[in-house]
Amino acid sequence: MGKKLDALLGRKFKTSKLKTTLNLAIPRLSQLKKHRLARFTIARSDVIQLLRLNHHQQALLRVEQVIKDQNMLDVYDMIHGYCNLLIQRINLIEQVNECPKELEEAVSNLLYGAPRCGEFPELQEIRAILTSRFGKEFADDASELRRNCGVSQTMIQKLSPAQSTLDCRMKILTDIAKENGESGGEKEN
Repeated sequence: MGKKLDALLGRKFKTSKLKTTLNLAIPRLSQLKKHRLARFTIARSDVIQLLRLNHHQQALLRVEQVIKDQNMLDVYDMIHGYCNLLIQRINLIEQVNECPKELEEAVSNLLYGAPRCGEFPELQEIRAILTSRFGKEFADDASELRRNCGVSQTMIQKLSPAQSTLDCRMKILTDIAKENGESGGEKEN
């Protein structure tokens, strides 16, 4: 009765809108990745320059930006894969009222990532479409990490606003220093 009522009231789910938005999101992702990669490269070169000037404490602080940019690049790669998966399975989404198990991770991660990627309007639109399709409760579960919401631990970790640990920053600093023939583990006097 639900599908018939929806059809009578003109509330049929439009896969064309989702597919179009997903197809628009992919070039936007490429653009966002280019911008983020530029920021990443600048932050990394700043770290190298600070190491060359023996400003190890400042370099250690700047490494935090390198980590954040790398995390966002990783998130963009994940979102790209999820968008492609949904495009491939668009017919499955049209046929069911609940999120299929095989798409739960992709849908949940997109729902979770949308409010955390404010510079990505297409993702906000994808979130609205998926919320209308699978329900507000499903979307809220993913956004707020309730119960077995399906959001991957990697996505949660990469989008966490928490500052990275000192050990993590030191490891990245040391790696950058080794790659560029600098001494990165020493403290500034």
